[in-house]
Amino acid sequence: MKIIIVGGGKIGATLIESLENEGHDITVVDRDQKVIDEISNIYDVMCVCGNGVDNDTLKEAEVSKAELLISVTDSDEINMLICFIAKKMGASYTVARVRNPEFNDKRMGQVKQYLDLSLTINPEFLAALEIFNILKLPAAINIETFSRRNFSMIELVLKEGTHLDGMNLIELRKKYNLNFLISVVKRGDEVYIPDGNFVLKTGDHICLTANFIEIQKLLKMLGLAKKQSKSVMILGATTTCYYLAKMLIRSGTDVTIIDKDINRCNQFAEKLPEAVIINGDGAEQEVLMEEGIASTDAFVSLTGMDEENILISFFAQSQNVPRVIAKVNRNELAAMAEKLGLDSIVSPKKAVSNVVTSYARALENSLGSNVETMYKLMNGSVEALEFNVQSDFKSQHIPLKDMQLKKDVLIAGIIRKRKAFVPIGDDEIIAGDKIIVIAKSGDQKMNDLADILR
Repeated sequence: MKIIIVGGGKIGATLIESLENEGHDITVVDRDQKVIDEISNIYDVMCVCGNGVDNDTLKEAEVSKAELLISVTDSDEINMLICFIAKKMGASYTVARVRNPEFNDKRMGQVKQYLDLSLTINPEFLAALEIFNILKLPAAINIETFSRRNFSMIELVLKEGTHLDGMNLIELRKKYNLNFLISVVKRGDEVYIPDGNFVLKTGDHICLTANFIEIQKLLKMLGLAKKQSKSVMILGATTTCYYLAKMLIRSGTDVTIIDKDINRCNQFAEKLPEAVIINGDGAEQEVLMEEGIASTDAFVSLTGMDEENILISFFAQSQNVPRVIAKVNRNELAAMAEKLGLDSIVSPKKAVSNVVTSYARALENSLGSNVETMYKLMNGSVEALEFNVQSDFKSQHIPLKDMQLKKDVLIAGIIRKRKAFVPIGDDEIIAGDKIIVIAKSGDQKMNDLADILR
C-alpha cells in the first residue's frame, strides 16, 4: 500500500519503521533537509523535502496515488490542513496527529466530518490512558484492552517467592478454576507461545488474558492483588500529565504535579484546581522528599527527557514507592531500564504505532476491515490482534481443537454479544464474534482471520 508520512520527528520515525516492516511503499515529507537526509540513510523509503501544506510538494510525493496519508508534524492545525488538502488532491484516507486538549472534546467529531479526516491520533492521550489503566491494576506492569475494555491482557513479572515457580500451565488452570489463559511468556531473550506443558519459572514475564473481573480474582488468589493508587505524584507538567491528571481526579485520586517551569505551573493550577501544583526541580531529591514521595502510592515521571525519567524513577523505587511508571520513547533506553528492574515503561510513540499499523492492515485487507485492534508485545516479538469474524469465514462452527492453526498462533479470547471468555477446545467461532489472536511476529502479516490457518 502506498503511504505518505508528513513529519519525520519521533512519532514519524516510529511510523516509518513499523510501516516499512509491514512491507508498505513509504514516502516521507519533511521541510528540514537534515531530517530528510537522516531518514534516507536509515530507511529504504522515498523522501521529499518541502512543506506538506504546499501543493507542489504533495504532487512530488504523488499524493493522488496515496492510499493513506499520515500527518504528524508538531502543529495540530497544520496536520489537519495537510489532510484536508491531500484528500482534495486524491488521497484515499487521511490520518492527523491532534494532541491539543481543546481539539479532543465533542467538537472533534464535527471537525473530522468537516475535514473528511479518516482518523485522528493523540499520542499523549493514549499514553495517559495506558498509565491510568496500570494504576487501576497495580500488580501489572502493562495492560492492553480489547473490545472497548471487555477483555484485557496484562503483563506480570513472576518475582522471587511466587507460587507459580515450577508449575506447568495445565496444573495452574486446575488449581485456580477461573477463565484465564497465560498466552505469552518471555524468559531472558526468548519469547514463547506456551502450551499446557510449559513450566513457569521465577523471573518470567507473562501475558495473562481474561476479562477484567477474572483477572482481579486470579491476582487475589495468587496474592498479587494490590490496592489501587489513591495518591499519585507526577513529575512534568506536560500534555500527557494533563490528560492523566484529569482521569485520576475524576476517579477520586489525589494528584500532586511537580514542574520547574513557573508558567506551566500557573497554567495547570488554573486548569486543574483539584490538583496540588508544586513549582520545583524534580531532579533534586530534596524536592521530592519534601513533597512526600516516600508516602505516595504511585510516582509517574513524564518529563521530556528519557534519561531523567529513568533515573528519577529508580530513585522513587529506592524510596519504596509501590508503583513507579516512566515515560521512555527511545527503544534502547527502554530495554536497558527494563533489564535494570524499572517497574513500568510507557511509550507514546509505541501506542501510536499500534493504532496506525492496525488501521493500515484493516485498509489493506480487500475483504473488509477485519483487524480492529493490534498491539506489539514483548519488544515487538509478539502481536495481539482483535479480528471481527465475517460471515464468509470458512472455519465457522468447527471446534477449536480441530482447527489447523499455524505454528506459534493462539486463539486467546472470544467476545460474543458483549460477553468475553477464554475458549476451550470444544468452543467454535461464529460470525459476529470478535476473536483475540496471539501470534509471533514474522514475515507473514495477519491481515485477515483466515491468515491464522495453515
